[in-house]
Amino acid sequence: MILATHQPIFLPWQGFFFKAAHADYMVLLDDVQYPRGKSWMNRNRLKNKTGTLWLTVPVWKAGRGLQSIRNVEICDERGWRRKHLRSIQHNYANAPYFDEYFPAIESIYQNDHKLLADFNIELIRYLLKALGLRVKLLRQSDLGIEGGGTQLLITICERVGADRLLIFPVTEKYLDRTDFDRHGIEIVTASVQPPVYPQLWGAFIYNLSIVDMLLNCGPACRSILARA
Repeated sequence: MILATHQPIFLPWQGFFFKAAHADYMVLLDDVQYPRGKSWMNRNRLKNKTGTLWLTVPVWKAGRGLQSIRNVEICDERGWRRKHLRSIQHNYANAPYFDEYFPAIESIYQNDHKLLADFNIELIRYLLKALGLRVKLLRQSDLGIEGGGTQLLITICERVGADRLLIFPVTEKYLDRTDFDRHGIEIVTASVQPPVYPQLWGAFIYNLSIVDMLLNCGPACRSILARA
């Protein structure tokens, strides 16, 4: 059984869903420290006629010290939900699959989440369904597992009964293979080649949010991810 893990980032890029497509379980690491500075936890990129379109979810950070991802609150003082939806609608209204997928995304935005992780995870669950991916999605906090590094991942593998852990090469240097071997867990390293697919607005831009691919390619996304 194969396990993949990842932080519950905002509107993830294709690599996140590549891991999901090749795993039996995916555990979202929501009980680890929220990154300092800018991160993918609350922002990601789409595309417009001038190039990159950034969408950022405002969150409360100042004066709150170190926070677990699951505790980070959304700051709803800036009308950001309306601005995000307007930007997506304005720039993707002519995408082939806009009418099929945008209403569900809009509905999730209107659910008035208080916590960033809850918002991100509801979007992730919908995107997995839209992509036809059947990985079993779990939250670290629901498993009641804390810690970090190699031991955290080993404990999660043992909890869900996984004997293989799927990672990207960049992660390998942070892990102790000897410990995984000792627990009978194989590390599987997967390299992803960012896929090229039809996009709106001129020259192709790599590694955008999966939403760009979904609105442009629809059901073909699954086969595109399989070739990555």
